[in-house]
Amino acid sequence: MKLTGRTILITGGTSGIGMELARQMLDRGNTVIVTGRDAARLEAVRRELPGVHAIESDVSDPAAIRALSAEVAGRFPEMSVLINNAGIMRNLKLREGRGLEDVAREIETNLSGPVRMVQQFLPQLMSRPEGGMIANVTSGLAFVPFPASPVYSATKAAMHAYTRSLRAQMKGSAVRVVELAPPGVETPLFRTEFAEEMKGQKAMDVRVLARKAIAGIEAGKTEIRPGLSRVLGILSRVAPGLAFRQMAKISGFD
Repeated sequence: MKLTGRTILITGGTSGIGMELARQMLDRGNTVIVTGRDAARLEAVRRELPGVHAIESDVSDPAAIRALSAEVAGRFPEMSVLINNAGIMRNLKLREGRGLEDVAREIETNLSGPVRMVQQFLPQLMSRPEGGMIANVTSGLAFVPFPASPVYSATKAAMHAYTRSLRAQMKGSAVRVVELAPPGVETPLFRTEFAEEMKGQKAMDVRVLARKAIAGIEAGKTEIRPGLSRVLGILSRVAPGLAFRQMAKISGFD
């Protein structure tokens, strides 16, 4: 699939991976729609990326997904690519106690959100004569969990399993299903929420990640695992205990 002249919807497109994907997709002549929950960030994206269409929407809210679908169907009926990128990653010390609503927030955004987005937008994607695509952004932590971020790791493992099943169900249809599993990426989150754990750890430049993602999609890959994510995927099969012990050590739980 050539990612040119397409209409692409990217959730969580106001920062990090989502915003860089939007930037590079715009540069390739695509119509790009980004969503986010923060109105101020959406306005900042509009200023930085002239031509982008920014819509306020929260993937953890089913009503917001329905409203977004109706708006996209009306304004962008040619939308044929959905990139489920929105997500939150928190440093959770479970022994310190968490409210029952709070502890599951990542599940609502990282797992329930993209599952609902796919379900809502699938009819539109299946109707496109040129074929549609769903790209779910997971993580290298889908293969080896990071104890400092237990719920996030669990959601990404679940999304990996869901994406494989979705791909099997879409076989023979006009909708292609891709998984992008990034390694640690150089974003503010990497150096703030996990500053202590990531001290001395290298991360991939977000511009490099976006280029690798686009190249992988255009090359026909169904699972794109750049950098350390590829290593984690291999280690999860050949030396799972060793890989997890290393992650626990980085997390401070060795």
